[in-house]
Amino acid sequence: MPKLKTKSGAKKRFKVTAGGKVKCQAAGKRHGMIKRSNKFIRTARGMMVLAREDARIVKKFLPYQR
Repeated sequence: MPKLKTKSGAKKRFKVTAGGKVKCQAAGKRHGMIKRSNKFIRTARGMMVLAREDARIVKKFLPYQR
């Protein structure tokens, strides 16, 4: 059976942890920071873990991850 291809957009945006959870960047931080509250900017910093239902969809695009 041939090797499966990884979606290149997904491999740039998501990382899979050792436990199988999917990490991603918070949305809404590209521009318009003046409108956002300081609390939003602070909590959107760093990586966040996707919900289980969303992670199941993303894992289809990353076939050789755990």
